[in-house]
Amino acid sequence: MSHEVHGSHGGHGDHGDHVAVFRRMFWVMLLLAVPTVALSPMFAMILGYALPEFPGAQWVSPVLGTVMYAWGGRPFLTGAVGEIRSRAPGMMLLIGLAITVAFVSSWGASLGLLHHQLDFWWELALLIVIMLLGHWIEMRSLAQTTSALDSLAALLPDEAERVVGVSTETVPPSELRVGDVVIVRPGGSVPADGEIVDGTADVDESMVTGESRPVRRGVGDQVVAGTVATDSGLRVRVAAIGDDTTLAGIQRLVTEAQNSSSRAQRLADKAAGWLFWFALGAAIVTAVVWSVLGQPDQAVVRTITVLVIACPHALGLAIPLVVSIATERAARGGVLIKDRLALESMRTVGVVLFDKTGTLTKGEPTVTAVATTDRSEDDLLALAAAAETDSEHPLARAIVEAARTRGLSIPPSSDFSSSPAVGVEAAVDGHRVRVGGPRLLEEAGQDELSDVQSWRAEGAIVLHVLVDGVVAGALKLADEVRPESRETVDALHKLDIEVVMITGDAESVARSVADDLGIERVYAGVRPGDKAAKVGELQHEGLGRGRGVAMVGDGVNDAPALAQADVGIAIGAGTDVAIASAGVILASSDPRSVLSVIVLSRATYRKMKQNLWWAAGYNLISVPLAAGVLAPIGFVLPMSVGAILMSVSTVVVAANAQLLRRLDLTPEASVQSIL
Repeated sequence: MSHEVHGSHGGHGDHGDHVAVFRRMFWVMLLLAVPTVALSPMFAMILGYALPEFPGAQWVSPVLGTVMYAWGGRPFLTGAVGEIRSRAPGMMLLIGLAITVAFVSSWGASLGLLHHQLDFWWELALLIVIMLLGHWIEMRSLAQTTSALDSLAALLPDEAERVVGVSTETVPPSELRVGDVVIVRPGGSVPADGEIVDGTADVDESMVTGESRPVRRGVGDQVVAGTVATDSGLRVRVAAIGDDTTLAGIQRLVTEAQNSSSRAQRLADKAAGWLFWFALGAAIVTAVVWSVLGQPDQAVVRTITVLVIACPHALGLAIPLVVSIATERAARGGVLIKDRLALESMRTVGVVLFDKTGTLTKGEPTVTAVATTDRSEDDLLALAAAAETDSEHPLARAIVEAARTRGLSIPPSSDFSSSPAVGVEAAVDGHRVRVGGPRLLEEAGQDELSDVQSWRAEGAIVLHVLVDGVVAGALKLADEVRPESRETVDALHKLDIEVVMITGDAESVARSVADDLGIERVYAGVRPGDKAAKVGELQHEGLGRGRGVAMVGDGVNDAPALAQADVGIAIGAGTDVAIASAGVILASSDPRSVLSVIVLSRATYRKMKQNLWWAAGYNLISVPLAAGVLAPIGFVLPMSVGAILMSVSTVVVAANAQLLRRLDLTPEASVQSIL
């Protein structure tokens, strides 16, 4: 890319301005190009029509062509100067050289100083219009990438209700400070990251995490700016504002992705540099050979043709456009690409290492089995849920949630009491219902049910339910395997990618989950600090096959492993550790999104290859033809055909990149495309 025209890509806020500038300039130049081309003698001769005769007709093309060169060509001339200063010749220098040579030779022809065949006003006009169109397309694609950021920013409310003493005041979210307490009304958006200090509500976090189901949040829980309290009000103490919020973190991720370089981009830049010397060398050889053959006019025509059609704008669009669209497409699919190299590397990954807790499993206790003595499972679960209704303990929430999931009617309870490390007790339907662990059984002098021995061997939590002092049943609570995890593992196996699980849990717990998912290789009992070493072992094993290792974790205690892996994938966007250590962030907790990254990586690589081959191949073939390498057999590429082919090359590359927008990156679609 040019150092001047594209040097501003560092900030997304500039893209909209650049789109407007290039759009306006393109349409103005197109309007000027119509009479410039139509009244060009060379163009009229090619199409075989007579030029209209009116006073000053012969000066329309030179005057308008000069305006186009000075105004429409300015971005390319400025970029060319920048490349000369930085001693990095490339696309802008070639474009600037081509339009300058065409401009000078055309004026020479118009003034009668050079042969009339060197009247290239129409080629100059078309070249500038096509180049501006290409830049407009690229800028628009880059600007569209920010639409995901704009939609995230729009999640923030326009105003916040801050508590001041016994009253409240309405202020913009930008005026909030850490430590302020704000009121979030039912149905309202949280204005800043913070901690709930009063109230309980179902919070819709889908816009940040991708989880469609509202999550119950209460006192002490963290909430994120932009999430919505769906059913009741909250009081939130602000913990982060401005650039420190999760939304700002997500915005930075996409911005970093746009600005990060990549191997393919560096290859395109290097190819442009080579092409400059190739075109310049070809132009010099062309000028010398045709001059030696005694045809100086042809030498000038051929040399200018070589310089004009060698403009590698298609090559300039080839990589940036693909990566820009891929990054934007990924962001809309809940995949935030922080490092483009990670996206490129994902297509060659041979091992995916999953952290168990919170990644393959939900990371929270869930009732997975119920054992009873003489009651139905539903009756027992309803009684237990009634007794636990007033408790804020995670296990209590899991029991209540299990009853609700089954659609059970939870009877009212009263006289609730809780005893730490023992359990809870409440009056339900005239019975004393107690729920707790081993200490509860000891107090009541009861024996546990025989069914629970196998549960405990799997590492599950076991709670017994006592009705009127007698054991009525038991509940098995475990970290539930995500239903999408099995599909993910099956699809990875289908791609011939080895799946490995790593966890700090005991061998029995890990093996239970691995067997359920069909994972053969398991690292259990691994401390967080040792996970990176395991990643290193897998990388060492795969070095011979040249296949990398991707690590998928929650970004909290997996930071060293995420950083060690060839591709670090963090589940849950916006955490400091994820931003620091992972190259790819999954906004949702759906492990199938890993497949989306692979699908996107492979599709992006295909588009890059196609565009590079098309763009570079076009130049490598057309430059010798324009130089006249086939002149001995009577074929010389006309200037007009060269200009048209150059334009077609740019359009083809841009259109091919746009096809990435059709890619469906939803987890369901990614699985279907593989299985």
